[in-house]
Amino acid sequence: MGNIKETFLNPIFKGNPISVLVLGICSSLAVTVQLKGAIVMGLSVMIVTGLSSFVCSLLRNTIPNRIRIIVQLVVVALMVILVDQVLKAYAYSVSKTLSVYIGLIITNCIVMGRIEAYALGNKPFASLMDGLGNGLGYAMILVIVAFFRELLGSGTLFGFQVIPQAVYEFGYMNNGLMILPPMALILLGCIIWVQRSIQKDLQEK
Repeated sequence: MGNIKETFLNPIFKGNPISVLVLGICSSLAVTVQLKGAIVMGLSVMIVTGLSSFVCSLLRNTIPNRIRIIVQLVVVALMVILVDQVLKAYAYSVSKTLSVYIGLIITNCIVMGRIEAYALGNKPFASLMDGLGNGLGYAMILVIVAFFRELLGSGTLFGFQVIPQAVYEFGYMNNGLMILPPMALILLGCIIWVQRSIQKDLQEK
């Protein structure tokens, strides 16, 4: 159980796929303008990564090596389609906002990377935990970026006004730069800098 716990927790902090491995950062440009969209995207990637790793681990001893990438793509595509259909059925407005980005989860290098690096060589439950941990680590970074972008860029959180009107009357203005794509990369850079300042072992010699 100790190994399973470490497998789940390591990608959240010490081995975060975005802030440490710098993977899957493309979606942060598009889905972190609002906190709601970032949370849904993060949960979607978490579910797809966890279930895809679980299924591929179940099939690992039956998949011929020469077609393993094709099988992985089919499994990931199936999970993405299922998540997309559930969102359209129960959260249509969010699904419409995220548009094609849910479908593009299939191209997210975190999903395929965890299948190749972990699921094909480990048992199903451990692979599930690894996939969920990496998805949660991804989601956590997206939520942090979206929190600051929406709060400082629009003055809202989850679409609700949180900065009092009186503050605006004193001359405060929303920072339009925060809702532009380059700001997502700047915030990601700040997160990476903070983490590497804390975790000395991540610093390059």
